[in-house]
Amino acid sequence: MSSTNGDRQPVAIEVQGLHKSYAGVTVLDGINISVKPGEIFLIMGPSGSGKSVLLRQIAGLETPTAGQVRIDGMDPSLEETRDKVALALVFQSGALFNSMTVFDNLALYPREHRLHTESVIREKVMEALQMLSLTKAVAKFPSELSGGMKKRVAIARALVMQPQILLYDEPTSELDPIMGATIAEIIASLRKEIAVTTIVVSHDRDLAMTIADRVSIIMHGRIKTEGTPDELRASKDPEIVDFLNPTINLENPRFRNMEASNE
Repeated sequence: MSSTNGDRQPVAIEVQGLHKSYAGVTVLDGINISVKPGEIFLIMGPSGSGKSVLLRQIAGLETPTAGQVRIDGMDPSLEETRDKVALALVFQSGALFNSMTVFDNLALYPREHRLHTESVIREKVMEALQMLSLTKAVAKFPSELSGGMKKRVAIARALVMQPQILLYDEPTSELDPIMGATIAEIIASLRKEIAVTTIVVSHDRDLAMTIADRVSIIMHGRIKTEGTPDELRASKDPEIVDFLNPTINLENPRFRNMEASNE
C-alpha cells in the first residue's frame, strides 16, 4: 500500500441544498458544505442534529429527499461512481464480523469482489495492519479485542480498499481519553500517508479542535456555523460558545433535537 494510493488522488465532495426526511419528519434542512481534496473536514453537533444521517447521504447509503451530493462531480449512490472513486466508511461500532479473525475481516471485501489474488490480498491486509500496529492481532477474533483495538481494526479494514475518501462515524466514542487521542493521531497521520480526503462525524470537541482543517456545526438539521478551529474558538455566538465549552453537557435539552431517534 503506497503512500499515494497508487494512481488515486483525493477528491472533492460537494453537498448542495440537501434535505432528508423520514415519514414526514425533517432531519436535514438545506445542508450546504464543500470539502476540498485532501482536507480533514469535521462535522459536529449534538445528539439528533443529523450528523450521521448526513454521513450516510455522503456515503451513498441513502438518497436525499431533495438536493444532492457530488463526489468528484458524481452521485455517490450510483454504481459507476463507486467504480471510479474509492470510498470507505468506518462505522461507529466498527461493524466487524465476530465469526471472522482480524485477517479475514480485512480480506473480506477484496475477496468478495475478486479484486486481487490471494497473495496480493494478504500483502495488502498485512500492510494495513502494520500501519495501525496490529500485526500481532491478525489471528484474533473481535471478541478478544479491546474497544480501541476494534476501532483500529475497522480503520485498517478501510485502508485495504485504498480509499480516496475516508468517512468516520464517531471514531472516538466509548473510548478513554488516551485511546481517543491515539485514534485522532491515526486519522491525522493517514491523511498525509495515503493522500485521502477525510470527513469525520463526531461530538468530540477535542478531536475537532486538534485535527480538523475546518469544522461545520449542525444544529436542528441546519448548518449553524462553519470555519477553522481558531475561527470557531473566536465565535461570539452564545450557542456556539456554549457548545464548545467543555463544561457543557451536550445532552442538555438546549442542544437536543426533537428528531434524535433518526440520528
